[in-house]
Amino acid sequence: MHRAAHTAVYSCSKIVGPAMIRQCLKCRVPQQLSSRAYSVVPTPRDSEEKEMLHRILRVDHAGEYGANRIYAGQMAVLGRSSLGPLIQEMWDQEKVHLAKFNEILAESRVRPTALLPFWNIAGFVLGASSALLGKEGAMACTVAVEESISEHYNSQIRALMEEDPDRYTELLQVIKEFRDDEIEHHDTGLEHDAESVPGYWILKNAIQLGCKAAIYASQRI
Repeated sequence: MHRAAHTAVYSCSKIVGPAMIRQCLKCRVPQQLSSRAYSVVPTPRDSEEKEMLHRILRVDHAGEYGANRIYAGQMAVLGRSSLGPLIQEMWDQEKVHLAKFNEILAESRVRPTALLPFWNIAGFVLGASSALLGKEGAMACTVAVEESISEHYNSQIRALMEEDPDRYTELLQVIKEFRDDEIEHHDTGLEHDAESVPGYWILKNAIQLGCKAAIYASQRI
């Protein structure tokens, strides 16, 4: 009887085959990995957390949208200059950031700020007007904007870490990655003589004041 049972098991394994067994095991993996119903942002536990997350996502999306329009304005003026490829490289990174936040907003059903049409125009005008001051003016604008954005990202990172770092792991990873890109853009601007533009500190402070106003408005409108 033992020999008959062994023969039956052997025959069954030949019918099923190793490939089919491996396929069945693979079919079980997605079920285990799909236990979380979100990719980046957790489902809010209450209205307070919902308000916090929507505020974060709305302003980050607006910031990346505005940065895209600034680089678009700079490229319109300096696209054919020697600085054009560098501006394009930074702009391409901002496009990736914006695409990701578009995706997150759609997944989390977050309404973008109602001020996007205004940031569309204001961002382009800021980028183009700074570029009209020359390469140094464009880089001064980049330094001012990217410093403001990276500082804002840092404040969000601190807040989420204090709240629950394990719960917001994926969102923190996205924000940290984008923060590092903004810091790199900031440093690139300094390396390309941003501080040599006449009235650098006045220009920088004026732009950053505008950035703070934009952040405040985009969080709430």
